[in-house]
Amino acid sequence: MKYSGEAKSPKTMLLRVCHGRMRPWILRAVVILSLWTCVIQLVAVGDFRGAKLLKDWPSYVSSPLKYTEENKSFTQPKVHLPPQRSYKNNGHLLVSCNGGLNQMRAAICDMVAIAKYLNVTLIVPELDKTSFWADSSDFKDIFDVNHFITSLRDEVQILKELPSKLKSRVELGKFYELPPVSWSNISYYHKQILPLLKEYKVVHLNRTDARLANNRLPLEIQKLRCKVNFHSLRFTSQIEELGRKIMRRLNGPFIVLHLRYEMDMLSFTGCTRGCNTEEVNELTTMRFANSWWKEKVIDPEVKRKEGLCPLTPEETALVLTALSIDTNTKVYIASGEIYGGTRRLRSLKAAYPNLVNKEALLEPSDLSFLKNHSSQMAALDYLVSLESDVFVPTYDGNMAKLVEGHRRYLGFKKTILLNRRVLIGLIDGYNDGSLSWNEFSTHVREAHSEDRTGCPKKRVAIENRPKEEDYFYANPEECLPPLDKIPRSL
Repeated sequence: MKYSGEAKSPKTMLLRVCHGRMRPWILRAVVILSLWTCVIQLVAVGDFRGAKLLKDWPSYVSSPLKYTEENKSFTQPKVHLPPQRSYKNNGHLLVSCNGGLNQMRAAICDMVAIAKYLNVTLIVPELDKTSFWADSSDFKDIFDVNHFITSLRDEVQILKELPSKLKSRVELGKFYELPPVSWSNISYYHKQILPLLKEYKVVHLNRTDARLANNRLPLEIQKLRCKVNFHSLRFTSQIEELGRKIMRRLNGPFIVLHLRYEMDMLSFTGCTRGCNTEEVNELTTMRFANSWWKEKVIDPEVKRKEGLCPLTPEETALVLTALSIDTNTKVYIASGEIYGGTRRLRSLKAAYPNLVNKEALLEPSDLSFLKNHSSQMAALDYLVSLESDVFVPTYDGNMAKLVEGHRRYLGFKKTILLNRRVLIGLIDGYNDGSLSWNEFSTHVREAHSEDRTGCPKKRVAIENRPKEEDYFYANPEECLPPLDKIPRSL
């Protein structure tokens, strides 16, 4: 007697044969899948270790590079672009930035916001090549120009250069040029600049420093300024790689000291503490020769007592020691050439032997492409300043303010904002013997409590006195968590 199940049709036989042949393939697939899982986990571990090395690296640093066998070169992974904004174009805006890197950086953020508000096309900004620094760098030499354009395509159209027809008009002088009014609100651009754009098709703003107000602007304008500053203005891959190399060589906790004791700053401010007669004469001659610097006759001692001078290297050594910063701490100097060279750094080096700068940490060949390009050098210092455990500026210039604001955006990273007016009185008291070291150090620490460490706080606005109020880029409050949502431990 035969059971019905024993009868094997050709179809059944075919299925069994196929099933038997599939088993090795299934096994191989499982093995391959397991291997890929291991690889992915190893990569994740590698990424985590890299993230530990570059803790809190700025959000605009480019994505990890991938090596491909096809072209045997490093290529960027595919980037998903934001959708392009469509709008009726009201004209083309040319801008020439003035000043050093960080003054120009803030200006670029302002100009993008203005261009969007006016519904115009922005041409990639021209950088200052005629100021004290005589830096010939173009935008593309410092910033990733393609990322700048594409990351903002959902906000405003940006072109690398004028279309040929408009370029011909400009060559014939058929455009309008002006410096916009400083600290203007957005209505000024709507009422004064927009009609010029519609009439002339091309408007050239030939000065851009502080041309947009700190406060009383629409929230979307403030947030766009932040987007440009913290995400769209990414440095070139060459500069970023040098930043990574410095971080690897620092290899551990460190502070950045923005020691603004450079020739241009001393000449501009008229501060000559510790300088010899020859140096005083040199700084004075430079100030009178510079037509952009309006203040010529300056009493350096009055200015110093008002807290309007950068601290000297000697004063800085006293202050850092009084703040109980360990003498074994690695201290990275973010600045150009210190006026007076090694002679003026002697006291600081004695107090903090682990004193370094980019020139000490990198080979001359690493810095060769930055030679005579102060803005590119400043970009490198900017990156390292963001990465430091503590940032200490000795003067409240543009770099100090922008780094302070950027560190707030990165999670309120500690920035010690020195109260120079108070410090000068304390330093003089200690030097003339009226204060003991214990008294001096106690007063210094008391003068730099929580509200002077880059902690969350409200930006101070002063009606009709923009130079005296808090700078937007030092505390971009609109782009930070609300004060009542921030943990009190920060």
